[in-house]
Parts: sequence; structure tokens; C-alpha cells
Amino acid sequence: MLLSLFKIVFFIVIIAIIALAITYLLDNEQTVLGEVFINIGTTEFILSPIQTVIFLCLVIVLAIIMLKLLSFFLAILSFINGDETAITRYFSKNRERKGFNALSDGLLALASGEGTNALAKASKAEKYLKRPELTNVLLAQAAELSGDLKKANETYKSLIQNPKTRFVGLRGILKQKLAEGQTEVAIKLAKEAFNIRPAHIETQDILLQLQAESGDWRGARKTLGTKFKKGAIPKDIHRRRDAVLALAEAKDLLAEDTSIEKQEAAIEANRLSPDLVPAAVLAARAYIQRDNKRNASRIINKAWQSQPHPDLKTVFYEIYPNESEEDKLKRLQKLCRLNPDHLESKISLSELYLKQENFPMAQRVLNKIKKEDHDARVLTLMAVNERAKGGEDAKIRDFLNLAISAKRGPQWICAKCNSIHADWEPICSSCSAMDSLEWKVPPKDPTDFTVSEDLLPFLANEKMVEIQKKNSASEKPSPKQNDEK
Repeated sequence: MLLSLFKIVFFIVIIAIIALAITYLLDNEQTVLGEVFINIGTTEFILSPIQTVIFLCLVIVLAIIMLKLLSFFLAILSFINGDETAITRYFSKNRERKGFNALSDGLLALASGEGTNALAKASKAEKYLKRPELTNVLLAQAAELSGDLKKANETYKSLIQNPKTRFVGLRGILKQKLAEGQTEVAIKLAKEAFNIRPAHIETQDILLQLQAESGDWRGARKTLGTKFKKGAIPKDIHRRRDAVLALAEAKDLLAEDTSIEKQEAAIEANRLSPDLVPAAVLAARAYIQRDNKRNASRIINKAWQSQPHPDLKTVFYEIYPNESEEDKLKRLQKLCRLNPDHLESKISLSELYLKQENFPMAQRVLNKIKKEDHDARVLTLMAVNERAKGGEDAKIRDFLNLAISAKRGPQWICAKCNSIHADWEPICSSCSAMDSLEWKVPPKDPTDFTVSEDLLPFLANEKMVEIQKKNSASEKPSPKQNDEK
């Protein structure tokens, strides 16, 4: 506010000073300035000071006009000669404006799914702009959308020639090769694109997936490490997936060789993720081969505490193959106390009790299993225990009948596609998802074949006995028939 007021006052003061100066000059022009004499040939001009000032202003204006005219004619000559001038810049800006309008229209058409229209706009933009690093990207994507894969491929190849657009070209051809199923070429392209932009998440994922599917576990671990360093995945997920890849690498190595170096790979996989059951199994067996029973037991105990699993129990017995039944029971009881409420702990104990013919203890453990946890394994064990202790046949048949239609036990199931696998694998064979197998009870499929509960007694021979009794009763002659005879 004060600044504006100051400007107004300053302007008024300047105008007043100029007005006073002009008034003073007009009143005292002869005294102050005198007259100016100009001779042009034989003619002499006498100018007053005011006339002199006006004359000088006219001369300056005429000089400026002449310079402008001269510049204009020089610009025309330069334009004719092909040099850059204001005229060429005008036409260039006009072409640029048309080109960018076509480019924006093409992008809108591409986003709208109008491939043919986008392709036409891209060609128009290319004609006006002459900037292939901009127009070729739109041209390639528009060609793909319109189904012209050949033109798209050619455009992507031209993008590869320019260092600025090389990554875009590689990415475009990479997707085409993936769609065509050319995995080997796709891996090479993905590696090159990854080297240009290692922080690009999509390229990281594609390369990691391709390396895992091709069994390049070491390369996949390196890519995963870069992915973690660039902040694309959190630490816990990186550690888990690194363990999965290390385990896959160890499995392949141990299948070929069982040297100490290869065993270390299995132990490393378990160190990265102690709760990964297959890694624990592999590492424990590696320690068993070294006759390091203590570390083998430690690994099994730690994994059991996290997730009890039948494979862990199998390796658990392999640690001391020649131990007595009493020592085996003591060790198993100690193991199961690490996770006493888990179903696998109860099943393992009841199985061992049955093998040792300790049927009361087996019954005691089985009774602790909740009814909702009664799967086919539990019901079968109940039937075996009932038979072993001399139970009634009807009760045994009841358990077997229930076991037929009961849910199956936990299995390796892909969390993405729900496909069931006999053994753990780092990559799902159905949907190619990495680290997606989980040990859990499969969801009930309504299309699965199940025996009707009304028919289950036939399997236990109950209905057949009843039918035979009815048939035999119907075959006996009635009293009336006897009288007739």
C-alpha cells in the first residue's frame, strides 16, 4: 500500500519537474540554448531549440524505420536462402502447434482404445514434429492396439537406435516376445532393459519371473537383491523370497552332488527363513550327512515350533535311526511340546503310540482332537485304535464311513490358483506364481466326487446284511402257503 502511494507521488513529482523545465526553456530559449544553424548546399536553416529537438527526433525515427526495412529485406533474403529467420520460426511454430495437437489427439485416442484413429494421429504428428523420440512411442503403441504388430515391431526397433528411447524400444519388443513365447530372447531383452533401468519395477518382475522359470536361481537372487536395494519390496518379503530361491538352488545342487559346498547352500536357505519347511528338511539332512545330529535336531525343533509338518517328522526320525522305542517316544514328546495344540503334534504322538501298541495313550491323545479337526487321517487312526483294542465292528465301520467323506489333510496348495501339488516347488506349475505354495487344507470343491452318506453303510457291508435278512425272510413260506401244501 505504501509502495503504491510512493510510486504515485514520485510520478507526480517527475511530471511537475518536466513541466517546469519545459516552461523555463520556452521562456528563456534564446538565453539558455540559442539558435541552431544548418547549411544544406546554398540553403541555410535557422532552428530554434525546440525545433532542433523535434528535428532530431524525426531523424532518429527515420533511421529506425530504415533499419527495420533493411532487416526485413535481409530476412527475406535469408528465408529464400534457407537460413533460420523470424519467418521460418513462424512457420516452424505453426507446424509444431499442429504436431502437438495431433500428438495430444493421438494420446486421447490411444487411451480411448481407438487404435486406427491413434495411428493416424501419430503419423500426422510425426509429419509435423519430426521428433521420432516422441511420435514413435505413440506410433508403436497405436500400431499394437490396431493389430499391426509388424509396424509396431519396426517402430520399437527404431526406438532402440536412439539412446534416449532405447529402454522403451526394448520393453516393447520384450512384451512381444513374451506374448510369442520366445523365452530365451525375452530373457536377453529383459536383462538389457534391466541394466538400463534397474529401478524399473515391471522390468524387475519380468526378469525375476523369467529367471525363476528357467531355473537360473543365482541370477534370480541377484535380481531380487537389486529389487530390494531399490526399495521395491520390504525386507521381510525379500528375505523370504531369497530363502525360497536359495532353497531351489540348493535342491538342484544336491540332486547333482552332495559335497560340503552343496550342503552349505541348503543350510544357507534355512538360515534365511527358518520357518520354511522344505528348507528346514534339506538343511537337517545336510547336517545328518555331516553326522551333526545336534544341529539337525535344532533345525527341526525350530521349524516344528513354527509349522509342524509330516516331512519334519520323517527327518526327525532319521536323525537317530537306531534309537530305542522308549528314546524315540521321549524325543517325540519333547518335540510335540513345542507346539502341543497343533493337529500334527497330536497325530504324530497317536501314531507312535499305536506303533508301540500303547492303545490307551493313543486313545487319550485322539480324544483331545477337536471334532472340527477330524479329517480322514484322524478318523482312520481312530478306526485303527478301535480295532487294535478289540472294539466293536460297528464302531470301527462308523469311523471308516466317516473317513471316506471327511476332508483331506493339509497339502501344498497354490495361494493364487488353488492347484494342489504333491511336493513343494518354488514355482507353481499351473500359474507360474513364485513362492505361492502353502501347507493348508484344500478348499472343498463342490464338483469333487463324494459318496452319498446314505450309501456309506454298503461299504461297511451293513446294508447288505440287512438286505440278505429281508430276502431270507421273504423267501420263507407263509402259514397260508403251508396249509395249501
